[in-house]
Amino acid sequence: MPVLATEAGGAAQGGDADVAALRAQTERYYTAQVLRHGATPLGVAWPDQLTQELRFVQLLRPCDPLRPFTLNDLGCGYGALVGFLDRRHRGNKVDYLGIDLSQAMIEQARQLWRTRQGTAFHLGGHSPRIADFSVASGIFNVRLDAAGARWEQLIQDTLSELARTSKRGFAVNFLKPLPPEMDGARELYRTAADRWMRFCREQLGMKVSLLDAYGMREFTLHALH
Repeated sequence: MPVLATEAGGAAQGGDADVAALRAQTERYYTAQVLRHGATPLGVAWPDQLTQELRFVQLLRPCDPLRPFTLNDLGCGYGALVGFLDRRHRGNKVDYLGIDLSQAMIEQARQLWRTRQGTAFHLGGHSPRIADFSVASGIFNVRLDAAGARWEQLIQDTLSELARTSKRGFAVNFLKPLPPEMDGARELYRTAADRWMRFCREQLGMKVSLLDAYGMREFTLHALH
């Protein structure tokens, strides 16, 4: 789900009321999306299932499809990744926890996947458990009217949290910068890969690899302990 999450109704890190207000605004935006479009890619602001699942392929590349593992999905939305796991990792046991700040998203996810074993959903902005691996798809893309510096502080906090709650590591994706001649939507956050590769290496002490040639104007980072 393309949203940067925090505890529902809670205060932001450091008691920053401005950050709390920003996150509440983001939560309202995506809650409105899922109430309008339901448990569909449009409900989490992706255009279609094909591109949504192409991102999942990149995010899960470090995971062995033949070995059981635990997985945290930060910003899970309605849990689209669960269906993908059942097809892509068929026969493999993946213990899945989805985390999202939107009550409406969590309700959709719990209803949709209520009969799947090894599947749970948590309302909030951080994982209550440490998993083998974590993913976050699109959660940094939509910053609405947030200043760039404030949004990047949120990204740093989130990457640090992903590192803390992941035994092996995590994967995240970002939108690439547009060419100068193209006028992009101002509410979207775009960045060069070096910025966040360097942060994961120097600040988190992780081994980082980059995927950026899968046909979309974005890139995926794998950060491993």
